Amino acid sequence: MQKRVALICSLIRPEEKQLIEAFSRAGTTVETYDDREQIFDIAHLDSWRTYDVIVERCVSQSRAQYVQRIMRLAGVKTVNNFEVIENCGDKFITSQLLIQHAVPTTRIMMAFTPESALKAIEAMGYPCVLKPVVGSWGRGVVRVNDRDAAEAVVNLRDELGGYQQHIYYIQEMVRKPQRDIRSFVIGDTCIGAIYRTSDHWITNTHLGGKASNCPVTNELGRISVAAANAVGGGIVAVDLFEDPDRGLLVNEINHTMEFRNSVPATGIDIPGLMVDWILQQ
Repeated sequence: MQKRVALICSLIRPEEKQLIEAFSRAGTTVETYDDREQIFDIAHLDSWRTYDVIVERCVSQSRAQYVQRIMRLAGVKTVNNFEVIENCGDKFITSQLLIQHAVPTTRIMMAFTPESALKAIEAMGYPCVLKPVVGSWGRGVVRVNDRDAAEAVVNLRDELGGYQQHIYYIQEMVRKPQRDIRSFVIGDTCIGAIYRTSDHWITNTHLGGKASNCPVTNELGRISVAAANAVGGGIVAVDLFEDPDRGLLVNEINHTMEFRNSVPATGIDIPGLMVDWILQQ
């Protein structure tokens, strides 16, 4: 019997289009829902219970998390589930889980006031990186080179208001080459990886980094799967740094991974493998 699949997203980006096409090749029609238009009567969710699986592709993390919590209330299988979204979407929680599961990661310090943040930055040493605990695409990520820069960015964060601006997540500056690695994990398998290379210290492809194929070594595959399992598994992208002394270090994990630049770079049918795994669930 054909599976009923719903895709809840914010926009039909290249990734969503490729997923819909992959489901079609697998003989499954996907019904798409725009998260901006949905109204959920949380005591009456019978219409959602007719689906075998709900695939979340929301741009907004908060919408993604609430949508998947609602689907948990309805008793519907989801990819990814809300625990994975929460664990990946908050950088502190990601770091906490990586440390708890003995996955190699970067040094992190946390603080909650401008005064303690400046002390933490001084203790970390210059240069270091100050990040918002929630966010993607490199937004709000700042390299702090000296005390003057530290005071400027901390004071600005303090004046901006929102409580998340007052959570200071301070990360060491890893001596990586002019690239990082993004690996793709589906279930218990690292299916492929790319290098993201840039002259800028932030290497996101969203900000101009160039994608090229990265061989999946035993070490890369092992660490990537361990990182994915630490946050709850499913379908995730793992961002890693190459440290000259410590080897691979996990930086962040993405719960709604983008792959438009990675399919041509690797030659791997990432959406097809995602669909195969989703339908097997």
